[in-house]
Amino acid sequence: MAVSMLARNEKMVRPAVEIPGQMPEAQHIIIETKNLSVFYGEKAAIQNVSLAFPEHQVTALIGPSGCGKSTFLRSLNRMNDEIAGCRMSGGIFYKGADITLPGADVFEIRKHIGMVFQRPNPFAKSVFENVAFGPKHHGVKKKAWLEEIVEESLKKAALWDEVKDRLHTSALALSGGQQQRLCIARALAMNPDVLLLDEPASALDPVSTGKIEELILELKKDYTVAIVTHNLQQAARISDKTAFFFMGALIEAGDTAKIFTKPENQKTRDYLSGFFG
Repeated sequence: MAVSMLARNEKMVRPAVEIPGQMPEAQHIIIETKNLSVFYGEKAAIQNVSLAFPEHQVTALIGPSGCGKSTFLRSLNRMNDEIAGCRMSGGIFYKGADITLPGADVFEIRKHIGMVFQRPNPFAKSVFENVAFGPKHHGVKKKAWLEEIVEESLKKAALWDEVKDRLHTSALALSGGQQQRLCIARALAMNPDVLLLDEPASALDPVSTGKIEELILELKKDYTVAIVTHNLQQAARISDKTAFFFMGALIEAGDTAKIFTKPENQKTRDYLSGFFG
């Protein structure tokens, strides 16, 4: 292989599609939904959500518990497919291709759209094997390539200096914050374009939370990040865009500074003021 295994693929980007009320700036959009609805049985968890994610920006999804924001996030790389009775309508477009169509390879989709969950979930394997797991599964066998991927991914996750001398010890021996950064490194090892984070700091102490936030701000240089958070201060600190969900609907989306200072919708104002949620 003539170039580094982790060399970024040249991104295929296209001008943003203007969706009424949704982030109208002319920006490169790498992933977007159009009239997306997700159903659990007959119940609609989210309804007709159209939202675009600008490249190399952090988009925060906020709203009260049960509003559909995590369901929406998981739909972006088809994780909801794993839930019995779940179905979707509408479209999810990654680099212009609708990944909801029959025949779409969900394993390939998840290579490009990685996900990190609320609680750290490292495998009961070594630190090295956790990060190398995905590349190995997708055919990378040469030890030198795997070592390069592991080191680069751990560096990008701001974890290398803390674990470089114990790569072959159990990942379960790491602290909670280290385990979460390891899970981020595991996602980065697949060289994704998009990183989905479902409340990645909610189970962590304030110091570990601060490290995760600093990491997210660094990661957006190379990745497009979508994060679900209940922490409004966190959304205000780290996101470029914010989308407010309520009762399965997208109420308002736009620049974070505008959403937090001059929201247009009364429901958004009420939520940010603490009247509900």
